[in-house]
Amino acid sequence: MTMNPANAPSGKNTGNRKLYGSRNFWSGLFFGIGLIAFMDEVVFHQLLQWHHFYDLATTRIGIVSDGLLNSFAWFSGIFSFFMVADLRRKNAFWPKKWIGAVILGAGSFQLFDGLINHKVLNLHQIRYDVNILPYDLVWNILAVVLILIGVFLLSQTRSSQKKKKAGNSHA
Repeated sequence: MTMNPANAPSGKNTGNRKLYGSRNFWSGLFFGIGLIAFMDEVVFHQLLQWHHFYDLATTRIGIVSDGLLNSFAWFSGIFSFFMVADLRRKNAFWPKKWIGAVILGAGSFQLFDGLINHKVLNLHQIRYDVNILPYDLVWNILAVVLILIGVFLLSQTRSSQKKKKAGNSHA
């Protein structure tokens, strides 16, 4: 494995990208999940105080559940950054694949939260004492849009790899 003198990725080593493509994906996915969970916690749980992660008990239990969600978000993000550091050290960080996975992870977590946590498990709702339908629609439609953007970006990384393979086989 060759590294440039500053140990920084040169962008020309696509062999390492291919070898570590799944690690780029998983790192981005973990970061996206952690990022959106953290944003949900800060905006909806703390600033707006619309709900807690678990609203079926006392406020104290709700706050503890928020702390657990916040811890999960931080651990997910930090774990992702350790993976990114390793990818950069190996000259294998693939920004477009990583960003696509971040957006996919964020949308997937939001859709899981909107469908499973809000509707199936009924752990909490986005808001209480209002018509919830507009909130649910915006929440879940935004999640699907994020998923579609992430899938689109990830599909572009697959097609660029296929083009490079085809170009190398004709050389």
